Amino acid sequence: MPEKENKFLVTFKKPYLFEGTEYNEVDLSKLDDLSTGDLIKADGQFSQIGQFSVMNELTTGYACILSAKATGKPTEFFDGLPAREGLKVKNIVMGFLNE
Repeated sequence: MPEKENKFLVTFKKPYLFEGTEYNEVDLSKLDDLSTGDLIKADGQFSQIGQFSVMNELTTGYACILSAKATGKPTEFFDGLPAREGLKVKNIVMGFLNE
């Protein structure tokens, strides 16, 4: 039986160096484990960093916050991604929230 594709896996075009560790991918599959409480906390974090949007779930900043919660990595990990990779993360988070 073929292995099921992980639709939450973001594979980077080139290695990403963060705090001395090189990453080739990040797995966002634990988005599925987040609770409504996690979303509420993410809303608060989003506001605390001075961000505002009528629909938080459509913003890159909110996607970075949720990705950090899902992976246990700091938001700075996602903030520092190259733009192309950041958009991949955003698109996966948006797709997850709008399923």
